Amino acid sequence: MSNLLPRATVNLILKVARSLAVSLSIAVSVLPVPSQVQENPGRASGDASARSPAALDRLRADIEAVIGQADFTRAEWGVKVISLATEKVLYAHNPEKYFSPASNAKLFTAALALNNLGPDFKIETSLYAARAPDENGTLDGDLVVYGRGDPDFRAGLHSGDYRAALEPLAAALVKSGVKRINGDLIGDQSYFSGPPYGSGWEWDDFQWYYGAEVSALSINDNSLDLWVKPGPHVGAPARIETGPSTSLITLMNRTTTVSPGGKRHIGVYRPVGENVIYVSGSMPAGDSGYVGYVAVHDPALLFVSMLRDVLSAHGVTVSGRTRSVDWKYRDVAPLDKDKIKCLGSVLSRPLREIIKDTLKRSQNLYAQLLLLQVGARARDDKMSSDSGSAQRQPRSSNPVSPQSAVALQEDESDRTTEQYGLEAMRSFLQSITPPASQLIQEGSGLAYRNEVSPESIVSLLQYMSRHKYGDVFMDSLPVAGLDGTLQNRMKGTVASGNLRAKTGTLAHVVTLSGYVTSVAGEPLAFSILLNGAAPASGNSGREAVDKVAVLLASFTGHS
Repeated sequence: MSNLLPRATVNLILKVARSLAVSLSIAVSVLPVPSQVQENPGRASGDASARSPAALDRLRADIEAVIGQADFTRAEWGVKVISLATEKVLYAHNPEKYFSPASNAKLFTAALALNNLGPDFKIETSLYAARAPDENGTLDGDLVVYGRGDPDFRAGLHSGDYRAALEPLAAALVKSGVKRINGDLIGDQSYFSGPPYGSGWEWDDFQWYYGAEVSALSINDNSLDLWVKPGPHVGAPARIETGPSTSLITLMNRTTTVSPGGKRHIGVYRPVGENVIYVSGSMPAGDSGYVGYVAVHDPALLFVSMLRDVLSAHGVTVSGRTRSVDWKYRDVAPLDKDKIKCLGSVLSRPLREIIKDTLKRSQNLYAQLLLLQVGARARDDKMSSDSGSAQRQPRSSNPVSPQSAVALQEDESDRTTEQYGLEAMRSFLQSITPPASQLIQEGSGLAYRNEVSPESIVSLLQYMSRHKYGDVFMDSLPVAGLDGTLQNRMKGTVASGNLRAKTGTLAHVVTLSGYVTSVAGEPLAFSILLNGAAPASGNSGREAVDKVAVLLASFTGHS
């Protein structure tokens, strides 16, 4: 359990502190109290009237000793720490400078989704057909599986069973009376428009689970488990399996089993836009094997391919093909929901649980899906508004379906769902963070083109500590030494079980931002951003960032 003070307690502390400040204003008027912390590349100035100036000076000196090590001469540090109780700045170093936040960008996405959608929001996946089945259970025509970005179709929620997540969808179809589909089984991922990757994602990430394609119809995190094990004898190819097993994937086995004690070296390559996985290298006999997590191309096609197997197990046959369609296809052949029948649907878990998975696991796919979910809501709201305006001032006698409304707006025709989401992000942050203090380009932090200042992150954290859904936001963050991406960090320190923060890691980037309660019981919000982390010695950037975080938890003074 975290030692962070409840939000109500923090608000009470703020009220008492402000009241006390007013009553003592005459007594302290002779003391010099700077109105703001000045930026200084060496030592940051602070509140001269702090109750424990010696402790505060010691904290600053200790932080500077960490970030000033010779190993980080070529690196850049950005740090800001404030008290949530008094709103005083305890420490600041380059607080207004831009840094690559890595996965700290997920803090902005999660806060946006909570604010705009609410913690109880659920995502629907629907089964559409042109008509209901006849009295014999035969459905004449295609069955469309229409996704809206639910990430919950995954084995991790079903004890590792890859197909169990699809059972409720199959049960819904069976309940509608369908026994045979005389048509195609179509995976429709057109709810989101735009490329299947976040802006600025790099191509060499695309083959791995953390750079998986983003789809409105996602399955098993849009990736496959890949196992490579020794062959039956030396000289034989290694054995390769995927989980789930699927005919959509072609495995090119270029491996060799070598003598026991030999070098294990496995290379994996999946070309962008293909479902061919090349596996090469050597695997020693007796080796425990290699495990990797490879992204798939066209997740919606994998979704309906697996659903077809589940339907078959339920006695439902499909006579036609299994295929997928996206937003480009729907631009030409829009799905008119006024003329189709919904045969069933399933709902995701509440958003609060999806956000917890997103932040605890630092899941890039889920974060981008959250941004797109907000973007889709903003797009639909705009289309409804535009449609209402068109009805008040008719320009055409032709009816417009919601799916094609965007195409009729000349200035909206090329706008992606991500762009709608980013516009909603800018609107959300406008009154929360300092102007131009963040340049967020996608939802996950995987892109290096994201630029965020420590000041911006701390402003967001401060705002969310007072937000009506602030408890949900805080509870979703990894806890030092206990869970998520902080499970094995800061163990055995005063930060363990106390500090809640979002981690961030890219090549040469280490970040950590969140909340911690000091030894003296004061709730703090902080952001520690390290860019250019290429230390010359064995001292890693992650260890240095953790040292700064532990210093905050160990602080004995008061602001």
